Amino acid sequence: MDASTDAARAEVLASRAALLEEVQRLEASARAAVDIPAKIRRAPGKTAGLVAGTAFVALGGPKRAFRRARRAVMGERADLPTSLLPKDIDAAVRALGTDGDKVRGTLEREFVRYLQDRSKVRRESDMAELVTSVAGNLFKPVSARLGRQLAEQLFSPDAEGFANALAKIRARYGSQAGDKGSSGGG
Repeated sequence: MDASTDAARAEVLASRAALLEEVQRLEASARAAVDIPAKIRRAPGKTAGLVAGTAFVALGGPKRAFRRARRAVMGERADLPTSLLPKDIDAAVRALGTDGDKVRGTLEREFVRYLQDRSKVRRESDMAELVTSVAGNLFKPVSARLGRQLAEQLFSPDAEGFANALAKIRARYGSQAGDKGSSGGG
């Protein structure tokens, strides 16, 4: 039973050492990922570009740029009419006469003529809106993915930063182990 106890103890110590190694690597990775000043010192242009790109995407820059481009191509959208009120409509209908059937016929014919005149314009505007809608639907996931990639790249630990952080952490853990060993032996 003594051999199995020794084997279990060795297995526990090995697991503890592996866990300590993983904790050290995780801590080093986290520290290297958020060590923005060190990233700036190593690659100032790349880091500034990543920060600017992340901010651009996070603040809705792609959406604003797309809206401006659409407005430049399609023109400004007209404001909704504010002057056409029910009393104005009533006055226009009363001006057509007092015979209800004639007024109804006139309104129906004018409305049909209006719809026919506007159908070509409406089809063209519907097609333009369809194209911009499809472009917007394609552009949104692309910009979201780009934003995620920029953020991941900004906060991913680089090899040099990771190695430096890991060395510092191992040195700290080593000095703590030395302190415990010297205090336990006395």
